[in-house]
Amino acid sequence: MLLSTLSRKEKLKFLDLALHMVLVDGAPSSQEQRILNMMLAEVGENIIDEYEFVKSDALEDTIQFFDVLDETTQRIVYLNLIRISLFENVYNTAEHEFLETIRMRFHIKDDMKHELIQYVYQEKDLRENIQKLIKHPWKK
Repeated sequence: MLLSTLSRKEKLKFLDLALHMVLVDGAPSSQEQRILNMMLAEVGENIIDEYEFVKSDALEDTIQFFDVLDETTQRIVYLNLIRISLFENVYNTAEHEFLETIRMRFHIKDDMKHELIQYVYQEKDLRENIQKLIKHPWKK
């Protein structure tokens, strides 16, 4: 969500964080792979062609890259990391700790975190409701 508004370098660095996020608890699940594919589609083919899909050893460098950027960019990155963590509907302590580390580094307040989480849930609800409506046999 809103990843297309990021610069080329921000998109590449975001993908590094996203890959760390899905690998923090081991190999990515099929659900995590699905959301990553959705995000890859959003960042664009030119970025996909350029990205190496290998977890970088420079996580701290990646976080530092975002530390100095504006709040809007940090919130877009954090929002999309939340989307990854909530896509499976499974609570994972390692993912939560990773998100909290990012939140603290980006100086995102707790109330903003809760608001972003609410929007992620609203997005999920909307998608599910649309799928139910489309699949309902008697609605034409």
